[in-house]
Amino acid sequence: MVMLPDPDPAILAAREEIIRDLRTIIAAVDGVIDHPDEIKPYETDALTAYKETPLAVVLPETTDEVAAVMAYCHSRGVKVVARGAGTSLAGGALPLKDAIVLGVSKMTQILEVDYDNRTITLQPGVTNLGVTDAVSGDRFFYAPDPSSQLACTIAGNIGMNSGGAHCLKYGVTSNNLMGVELVLPTGEIVRLGGKHLDAGGLDLLGLITGSEGMLGVVTEATLRILHSPEGARPILFGFKSSRDAGACVDAIIASGIIPVAIEFMDRPAIHATEKFAHAGYPLDVEALLIIEVEGSRDEIDAMLSRIQNIAKDFSPAYERVAKTSAESIAIWKGRKSAFGAIGRISPDYFCMDGTIPTGKLPEALDGIASICQSYGFEVANIFHAGDGNLHPLILYNANEPGETERAEACGGDILKLCVALGGCLTGEHGVGVEKRDLMTEQFTADELDLQRRIKRAFDPKYLMNPHKVFPLEATSMMEAAE
Repeated sequence: MVMLPDPDPAILAAREEIIRDLRTIIAAVDGVIDHPDEIKPYETDALTAYKETPLAVVLPETTDEVAAVMAYCHSRGVKVVARGAGTSLAGGALPLKDAIVLGVSKMTQILEVDYDNRTITLQPGVTNLGVTDAVSGDRFFYAPDPSSQLACTIAGNIGMNSGGAHCLKYGVTSNNLMGVELVLPTGEIVRLGGKHLDAGGLDLLGLITGSEGMLGVVTEATLRILHSPEGARPILFGFKSSRDAGACVDAIIASGIIPVAIEFMDRPAIHATEKFAHAGYPLDVEALLIIEVEGSRDEIDAMLSRIQNIAKDFSPAYERVAKTSAESIAIWKGRKSAFGAIGRISPDYFCMDGTIPTGKLPEALDGIASICQSYGFEVANIFHAGDGNLHPLILYNANEPGETERAEACGGDILKLCVALGGCLTGEHGVGVEKRDLMTEQFTADELDLQRRIKRAFDPKYLMNPHKVFPLEATSMMEAAE
């Protein structure tokens, strides 16, 4: 069970004064929210098992307003939790009682589209899909495409280094982010990177990407946009076992073929999704692979032929190539709606996020099944198989006493398995509060201390999204020592 530290009583006592001061900084009438009914939507993110009411919610519209809020909070010792759309699945945007939530939902301007240099510059509240929508008319797109892309913001994508189904070929956020404007915890404004492909000095842009809102607030981002391919086509394979599907993925990657995407779904996920999206998925298989390739018609045909030949070694029970754009859209509609469809078969689920080497996929799938069985839980697997980014969904009922705690323990064992297989605690959801006490499974005490010291360099008062990522007990001991 996630624990949060007791709030600062001095900050709580000064709540009304702080809110009054913030209203002098933010120009919009609705720029500061403190009414109990209006603040309720900000009590949690997509890890809905945990809720906390923040001190207030601040919604700036400009970099200058963000800087003024940050300078004020730094001077008063007020904690700040930055928030995009609240789609974090690891509690990354979970607020604190003595913290303000700084939301970027009003910062939604597209500032510049530069096709010559293949970049787009925008405010951080623009949604992921909104980037592609802004340039698709000119046959460009933004590559990272998390399942929540309709709602999630670029701010959150940068904070968690988000990926998505099509990142096997094009990379995650860090591979497509070129520059940011960043407001530091002190209120200073800095620019990192830009339209150029690289920058001299330390790679501070790489440090900010995936920092989970602990080092500053991004107020502007320059992203790489790509010209749309000539064509793309997915193929479906159904297998008699998850192990066969996992081994097929490893063989495809080992052959040197890099499809745009390789997505995996097991039987529970297939059935729930098909009933919801009617995507034409086979219902008599144990595992399904969606493999998409792109290029000219000849390139697509050649790659699909090679993939089909490789798949034969694993005896697929089902095979279908999308013949029309409507079929392709239906296949991907199913995959994008899969997490939501699971709600039809389980009242609650924990969506885990860990990575493994692709060569360990069969072993990982067997291990996940064994772990969930030992806890008495059903599991549905939906994940980015091509880059080993696993998303097991542990199905449970939060209304049953003790099930939430057991589901968390089950998820912890799955993440420990990922690390033991040579992988990582997170691929794209971040650490947040969900995985912070598992960080010692992957990092030594010295490695964690180094990470904390980097945070201190940016945030000497430890005000930015505190009590996330680092194990709580060790962090509290370090703060006391300082």
